[in-house]
Amino acid sequence: MLLDPAFRERSSLAQQASGITVTVDGSTLRLEMEQPNNDIPAFARAFAGETTRTVITEVWSGTTAKVTIETPGKPAQITATRSLVTDGDGTRDLFEAEAKAKVPLIGGKIEKLIAAKVVEGLQVEEKVAGAWLAGER
Repeated sequence: MLLDPAFRERSSLAQQASGITVTVDGSTLRLEMEQPNNDIPAFARAFAGETTRTVITEVWSGTTAKVTIETPGKPAQITATRSLVTDGDGTRDLFEAEAKAKVPLIGGKIEKLIAAKVVEGLQVEEKVAGAWLAGER
């Protein structure tokens, strides 16, 4: 499912994204999208702009992926590991990440905002995944 372009597009739309492009080459997924920044504080919007273009790359090996989330033209990036692990009758999706923003004085605050946006996106994706697995396609 995580390598299915239709699922990833639906998940991105649920996150209010536009201009979505999903490509899958074997076990590598590349997702590009544009998202509005209307829910971030003014100090960060001055840095980020009204929208952010995001490029997510996931390189899967078995049940683990190396993930990079880039924001072209902005000095911020997230590197992560995403792992699917058995949990009783289901599967747990673990996401461990590090956000970096190379911005003097406010870099730490921006890193926290970026991390919160990623968590929010993963929560939306989880809801879409539940519906998808229940047959809502």
